[in-house]
Amino acid sequence: MRTRLRRLVVAAVALLTAATGTLPATAAGRQDHRPRPGHPSAGGLSADIRYTEYGIPHILAKDYASLGFGTGWAQAADQVCTLADGFVTVRGERSRFFGAEAATDFSLSSASNNLGSDLYFRGVRQTGTVEKLLAEPAPRGPSRQVEDLMRGFAAGYNAWLRQNRINDPACKAAAWVRPVTTLDVATRLYALSVLGGQGGAVDDITGAQPPSGSAGRARGIGADPDAEALIQAVRERSADAAMGSNAVAFRGDTTANGSGLLLGNPHYPWHGGRRFWQSQQTIPGELDVAGGSLLGSPTVSIGYNSGVAWSHTVATGVPFNLHQLKLDPADPTVYLVDGRPERMTKRTVTVAVKDGAPVTRTQWWTRYGPVVASTDGDLPLPWTATTAYALGDPNAANLRFADTSLGFGKARDTKGILASLARHQGLPWVNTVAADSSGHSLYTQSQVLPRITDDLAARCSTALGKATYPAAGLAVLDASRGDCALGSDADAVQPGIFGPARMPTLKDAPYAENSNDSAWLANADRPLTGYERIFGTIGTQRSLRTRGALEDVAEMAERGDLTVRDLERQQFANRVTAGELAAADAAKACAALPGGTATGSDGKVVDITGACSVLAAWDRTMDTDSRGALLFDRFWRKLTAKVPADRRWKVPFSASDPVRTPNTLNTDAPGFAPALADAVAELRAAGIPLGSPLGEHQFVVRNGRRIAVPGGTEGLGVWNKIEPVWRPAQGGYAEVTTGSSHIQAVGWNGSRCPTARTLLTYSQSSNTQSPYYSDQTRLFSGEKWVTARFCEKDILSSPALKVVHVRER
Repeated sequence: MRTRLRRLVVAAVALLTAATGTLPATAAGRQDHRPRPGHPSAGGLSADIRYTEYGIPHILAKDYASLGFGTGWAQAADQVCTLADGFVTVRGERSRFFGAEAATDFSLSSASNNLGSDLYFRGVRQTGTVEKLLAEPAPRGPSRQVEDLMRGFAAGYNAWLRQNRINDPACKAAAWVRPVTTLDVATRLYALSVLGGQGGAVDDITGAQPPSGSAGRARGIGADPDAEALIQAVRERSADAAMGSNAVAFRGDTTANGSGLLLGNPHYPWHGGRRFWQSQQTIPGELDVAGGSLLGSPTVSIGYNSGVAWSHTVATGVPFNLHQLKLDPADPTVYLVDGRPERMTKRTVTVAVKDGAPVTRTQWWTRYGPVVASTDGDLPLPWTATTAYALGDPNAANLRFADTSLGFGKARDTKGILASLARHQGLPWVNTVAADSSGHSLYTQSQVLPRITDDLAARCSTALGKATYPAAGLAVLDASRGDCALGSDADAVQPGIFGPARMPTLKDAPYAENSNDSAWLANADRPLTGYERIFGTIGTQRSLRTRGALEDVAEMAERGDLTVRDLERQQFANRVTAGELAAADAAKACAALPGGTATGSDGKVVDITGACSVLAAWDRTMDTDSRGALLFDRFWRKLTAKVPADRRWKVPFSASDPVRTPNTLNTDAPGFAPALADAVAELRAAGIPLGSPLGEHQFVVRNGRRIAVPGGTEGLGVWNKIEPVWRPAQGGYAEVTTGSSHIQAVGWNGSRCPTARTLLTYSQSSNTQSPYYSDQTRLFSGEKWVTARFCEKDILSSPALKVVHVRER
């Protein structure tokens, strides 16, 4: 192994004299072109970072600690300000540096302001939550390899800070950019794990206070939670536009060469701390994996190697539950279990505040988790004299995400993916879709969920739970009964969660696809059933994105002879499912409106005659040159806001035909004509011709330059999903918040070098001074791809190759 590593490093350095291209601005000047004997890690932590086109680093190291070092260094070079901001968050110091009332970017929690974020994360630090998880033996705690990666990541980040000057205007000379510890890195991973549970209810945790005084208790006695509001809150969490994705795996008998194919299209934020970052990580003879990492993570989150590729989609499983507490009438901070009183644990947390006095608040915790209460938070729940609610979040005991991902990177096939899931059980809120070089396909909803069976919910649901569990998968259990505690599966790595045998899983189907609906139709011809309601629904209406995706991938599988090129075409087909179902009917109804006019929501009569022909001629895509796409987009948003789902279509949903129903637009619905009038009036007021090409009015601005953006919003049902920001004064959709992010199309050709195309839509760096700030965004605009360089011969032959040797000093 040592000899091979020496050869690789020397060969890379030998090519430097002929190499061209540029490095990240912060890495320039740190090149070492001299051959070095021995390991990159000799004499301390170090690594060689080989940069290829678009600033993609290929990190070569002798061990996991040095690999983490190179990863931390390279991430800092591209994303130091975003990383530093996240570390301020997990240390609970946002109020100290940015003020208590300022908003967070929501990347690491749902806290509405810095104070709420700090109160939560200071509480996590104060109670040693992450330290306790770090101390757990593997697999319940992190492996030695992941511990080394985290330790190395912190050291690499810190070394970069010591050895480089920050030129990013977002944090240049900022006092809050400071060295980090292994605990900071681990806490960031913890924050990602609890996003679906505690992290999604931070305001409810930090704001929960018992009713005070007899008058307060009296007012609280009659307060009942609003079941419909709670159901809606859970559904809105599931439909969070910042968390989505598509992925499809094809079995070998559908492809041209018998190997599997994988297309991953995660929909994640374009800004802030939940961005992806590309790299390849190599320890010769031990690990060789490429893909996208969530910022701050020392492992590849979504990626591929010589034998297998995988992607994730946000799952429908509800990763938390509620326990309804029966309180002692004499003290609302005491709850009863089987008639015996238990006192809540009082956590007093103090947060330093910029230009102000420290703020001290109290949180209340139970054996089940934190008490949650809020009238306007994420979970609308009261705390009365008789009742309170505690949040159960099994991911609060889960620091296994990194080990699960590392296991994927070391896997050789889909069996290896399942083996990592079975051993580590660390995925908190995602499905996994995978394919391998032997032609196997896989879908599995292997996520960490509270072990709530339908039987337990039937026996132990409170009145509130009887409404929320069937409707939204949220169990509300009677905490006053000991026999209503969560059970355990023998194959579960921690108590109170489902074991691997209970996970909805589909192996070796011709295709396995997910677009954020439940596991039921991962393959429309082989529906999955029999799982508990907490995992998701069965036999219910699918989203337009799922319906369009299933039509597309089923047709592809049936056609056969698929290659990576077919995956590329699917990514950028930009087919609008809503348009194919509704545009013709809308155009026909538009042309039939009396006098060629319609009355808008404001009562004004609008001439809509020009819109009819534009809708009729529209090609039903969201390509940048598509004319009529913007008009349909604005019309469809207004129609769906005005017309309830059950009145939108003439043919209702049928579980026996779930991909093609509902259909046939109900143009007789009262909201149809006003929606059309409003859309036409809106575009005219903005000076936008109805038939303008989409790319002229859907774009981002990077360093003063407009870059057209293809794709469309969730409600349109476009595979290439983007969520743009409507700014008519700036010309239309002038920014993107979330959507297609780290895209990968992967296959194999019989060699150890996978055939992979990748694209990081928002580019590798958020530093406006970096050459890699918008280069891949321009590729995305032109629907072009990066040809991945995985094998050494491909890396070393890159015309942009630059090698940077990084080490501790």
